[in-house]
Amino acid sequence: MTVLVTGGAGYIGSHMVLALVEAGESVVVIDNLSTGFSSALPEGVPLYIGDAGDENLVEGVIANHDIEAIIHFAGSVVVPDSMRDPLGYYRNNTITTRNLLAAAVKGGVRRFIFSSTAAVYGNPDQMPVTEDAPTRPMSPYGASKLMSEIMMHDAAAAHDFQFVVLRYFNVAGADPLARIGLATVGATHLLKIAVEAATGQRAKVDVYGTDYPTPDGSCIRDFIHVSDLAQAHRAALAYLRLGGTSTTLNCGYGRGYSVLDTIEAVRRVAGYNFAVQYAPRRPGDIMTMIADTGRIRATLDWTPQYDDLPTIATHALAWEVKLAQSRGGDQWRRAESA
Repeated sequence: MTVLVTGGAGYIGSHMVLALVEAGESVVVIDNLSTGFSSALPEGVPLYIGDAGDENLVEGVIANHDIEAIIHFAGSVVVPDSMRDPLGYYRNNTITTRNLLAAAVKGGVRRFIFSSTAAVYGNPDQMPVTEDAPTRPMSPYGASKLMSEIMMHDAAAAHDFQFVVLRYFNVAGADPLARIGLATVGATHLLKIAVEAATGQRAKVDVYGTDYPTPDGSCIRDFIHVSDLAQAHRAALAYLRLGGTSTTLNCGYGRGYSVLDTIEAVRRVAGYNFAVQYAPRRPGDIMTMIADTGRIRATLDWTPQYDDLPTIATHALAWEVKLAQSRGGDQWRRAESA
């Protein structure tokens, strides 16, 4: 039996594929390579270059590879972009998920793990936020993911399959051995931007909003290491294989760091005091988002290994140094602390 990973050549998906392969699983990937890289996949993993919303393609992969479960990462993930192009996000996220579910139902796949987001909550009334909190997304990105969750609930009730929805908080870091990491040019993840600045690839880091009612005025986020996130998906797969029923789980550590705290963590790890520029708030940004992790810890056999911001920053920096060297030789630098 084989696991199909959509978006498996992307940032999170490639870490998922690596974790599955290292656990001895048979894996196949569908990815259109719009933000992913075939080089991020372990040798021997079949890659179908195409759209995860192409029902004919997915049906063929399910039939040819005896697919037992689908882990669905493929989609668009940048909140400000979704404000500018909402229809593109509803196409790439919601419609793609609908078509993938249709192909899964037709092919008899009974286990589905979905990559969702804490953005479905909007600005929560209470913190940390539980899975039962009201869902009031503030961006088309969050809305597109919530619509996908609703479709999954309805389809599962009608067609007798089980699913786990994992609502990610802020994913960061890279493989601890620096084999893979976030390689997309122009990525908007805060840790990625900070380590690019720390390696001399950016002149500065922009901080959007310093007037929030938080201790230092910047937004607060719950970061989770990408390798821990991949292991959470493995735990979700094991849960479903043991007969677990459909559930929705927050995926974070339950600890918040401000944007300015995060920048300082990267500065300390890199030993370089790169520039920071302050800018107005961005539409769609959420002030504070911290996960209540009680349900995931009670439901899954999952223990995070990298629950520490300096460790996340260290792994992200090591990957960025490797990436910068591969792209530009000596263009990267590790400057002395200012």
